[in-house]
Amino acid sequence: MRAKILLQLKPLKQFSIPFTGLKIGKHQFDFEIDNSFFEAIEYSLVKKGNLKAEIEMDKQETMLILQIHISGTIELDCDKCLSAFNSPIDITERQIVKFAEDDLESDDLEIIMLNKKESSVDIAEILYEFITVSVPYIKICEQNGDGARCDQEMVARLESLSGDAPQEEENNIDDPRWAALKKLK
Repeated sequence: MRAKILLQLKPLKQFSIPFTGLKIGKHQFDFEIDNSFFEAIEYSLVKKGNLKAEIEMDKQETMLILQIHISGTIELDCDKCLSAFNSPIDITERQIVKFAEDDLESDDLEIIMLNKKESSVDIAEILYEFITVSVPYIKICEQNGDGARCDQEMVARLESLSGDAPQEEENNIDDPRWAALKKLK
């Protein structure tokens, strides 16, 4: 069962592909994904981005086969220095949309079931899922590959703040009040 994403549909209507009236065969669609796309999705992992989605739809009698290519950059926050950096994205995926009499759920994540009465397929959720899954688990500027470096001033400050805690513990061990309490054991 696919996870349902809370979408505000008005700004995302442009991410709908009408397939009624199209001939059997391949059709090309291009979409621009910008900050408004991510703002329309509540609790989005990605807040900003500049991406291009190229969709090749192969219309068949009983299904649609979508070849999806998404490329561009998204803005992420570094887990090490907390600064924002642009991370390149290049995704190539396939999505199958099958037609059914009823709105059935598919066990296969690669297959979406669509009622035969529908005249278009909404790909906003599909695009968002592919983009979100491509976000690295650990986001660090230096691992990005575009030459970005972590903010050394912030890293030094964080290290100095985290380095104080162990020194306090060591000082507490040498405190004579603790030594008196240890004698009670």
